[in-house]
Amino acid sequence: MTNMFKPIKILKGVADKRAGLYENLGIYTPFDLLHHFPRNYIDYENPISINEAKINENNVVAGVVLKKAPEQRIRQGLSIYKVLVTDGIDNFYVVFYNNIYAQNALNEGEEYVFYGKVTFSYSNYEMNSPQYISRDSGITLKPVYHLTAGLTNTMLCTNIRDCLKIFESESYEFMPEDILRDNNLCSLEYALKNIHFPSDKSALEKARKRLIFNELLNLQLGMRMLRERNAESKAGFVMDSSVDIEKFLGDLPFKMTNAQRSATLDIIGDMCRERPMNRLLQGDVGSGKTAVAAAACYFCAANSCQAALMAPTEILATQHYKTLSAFLVPFGIKVCLLTGSVSAKQKSNIKSDIALGEYDVIVGTHAIIQKDTQFKNLALVITDEQHRFGVAQRNALAVKGNSPHRLVMSATPIPRTLAMMIYGDLDISVINELPAGRIPIETYAVTGGYRDRIYEFIRKHINNGRQAYIVCTVIEQNETDLKSAVEYKDKLSDTVFKEFNVGLLHGKMSAKEKDDIMNEFKEGRIDIMVSTTVIEVGVDVPNAVVMMIEDADRFGLSQLHQLRGRVGRGREKSYCVLVTENHSQEAKKRMKIISSLSDGFKISEEDLKLRGPGDFFGHRQHGLPCLKIADMTDDFEVFERTRDIAHQIISEDSRLISPKYQGLRGEVQRLFASAEE
Repeated sequence: MTNMFKPIKILKGVADKRAGLYENLGIYTPFDLLHHFPRNYIDYENPISINEAKINENNVVAGVVLKKAPEQRIRQGLSIYKVLVTDGIDNFYVVFYNNIYAQNALNEGEEYVFYGKVTFSYSNYEMNSPQYISRDSGITLKPVYHLTAGLTNTMLCTNIRDCLKIFESESYEFMPEDILRDNNLCSLEYALKNIHFPSDKSALEKARKRLIFNELLNLQLGMRMLRERNAESKAGFVMDSSVDIEKFLGDLPFKMTNAQRSATLDIIGDMCRERPMNRLLQGDVGSGKTAVAAAACYFCAANSCQAALMAPTEILATQHYKTLSAFLVPFGIKVCLLTGSVSAKQKSNIKSDIALGEYDVIVGTHAIIQKDTQFKNLALVITDEQHRFGVAQRNALAVKGNSPHRLVMSATPIPRTLAMMIYGDLDISVINELPAGRIPIETYAVTGGYRDRIYEFIRKHINNGRQAYIVCTVIEQNETDLKSAVEYKDKLSDTVFKEFNVGLLHGKMSAKEKDDIMNEFKEGRIDIMVSTTVIEVGVDVPNAVVMMIEDADRFGLSQLHQLRGRVGRGREKSYCVLVTENHSQEAKKRMKIISSLSDGFKISEEDLKLRGPGDFFGHRQHGLPCLKIADMTDDFEVFERTRDIAHQIISEDSRLISPKYQGLRGEVQRLFASAEE
């Protein structure tokens, strides 16, 4: 398998430039490219006539080339090449722009099958820049891939054919024969060939069945191995269950919800056992996870042990430090903050005190997992917004102690089916109710025609001393009509909101720049924050009461819910306005769901139905392997089957070291290594 894992440049036609484009897609080797599965297929098997075509949509139409028209030069840099085609009843034009090669490849008198958008004007049908094949090519299904600017579908197809040749010369099979036989699975070679270039629909289904099985089995084997590893170890600190947690709960300035209390008791029960706790605390925005974490830290400190909480950003770490201090300091529990911006002298002093056990609770960013940060008796490790950390980062904090208990928190509500897959190595506690007194956020979905009215609505609230967010989908304007955060911010500053201070926040900023700008917003020096989705998980700004989201149809429902959760953090009535120009039935349905539902778990279920888990998290955030082909909605039966098989395999060989399972071990290691890239 040596060539499969060499740099992608070993493929013919792939030099530095194309290799760089492949890197944009996370493809570095022929193996990666072979596992870049098609997102769809063009079905050439049953073409229609041109008068059956749906106007302004993609169609598959067959026709014979009648005549190729001469080049038409519209202006400098733009040439049009038209081809007259007939389906036997009606004629239509195939039009290419600046592409004489596409026109030259068509021969008069021969029949082709075309795929592209059909338009109708001045009594003529046209198909612009279609893909096409010869009618007698024998191809029925053509793959369509996720691309990046500069890469074409044809380039990928050519390079993938070369990858298949490499695989054929180095062919291997990692799945044990009995599993293949018992589950009626095809060979890996057959699956990879027919997922990219299926001979027919039956072959495609066989390929999909095998590759879906691979993905779900490998994922669950990896999760089982993590769970087994955790079960085999003994907790460095088994806590005393007689410590009275009611003393802490009774002194809180509010009464915990039943769900908070249940989660707290789950965690305390885990910490009193010999096996280290490995639990996920999952709760919607504003459900009170931090209070539960504070209770866990109190119980830990009452057992004379240290607890550490790691947050993904300095400003979020600072927020947790202040919140935990308010809960814990009255009980004599010492809390410290350790982040990258702390001065070298302060950092040295804090680390020295941590090592001596002077601090009971340590809050920080990745600074607390650095090698020179040592703990005296670290017994509890908490990671917040854990999907922002990779598995290795979470483990780096855990190894600081002697098999400490681990609690991970997430404000991203996830359907149980998906949680079972992603958090297979964790026990799960869910906070599925909000504290009393929370004011619902009013949500409206409107078209861009209301934009000026929305601006006036924002202006009214700012004049009343409040603040607002405006969320865009891209950072810089390119070949898209989506609102650019940079240009949008400049426009608002110069025109609509020139009397206010408008800030800008996006993912290409450094961590310090993000923290600085959010601090300004939190302190009220910025009135309107124009941002990309980087604020999806962030600090509380109770004074922000309006959230405007441009091109809202481009976001998943769960992501919209997370964004909406940035307002409504204080005592004032808050509003979320979703702006979209998409009038499709699907977009309307999605906007109706998010406008009418406030329960993040119900929204996540709807999101999963609409989008599938492949897109559920947006760009891979959760630090675990992404599904490339399996779909937890459609493939749940396969998930359950592979779960049983994984359990059986791990029962036989928990480390997959026997000859029978060594191939699976390599696949599992590759899958989980990719999650850390």
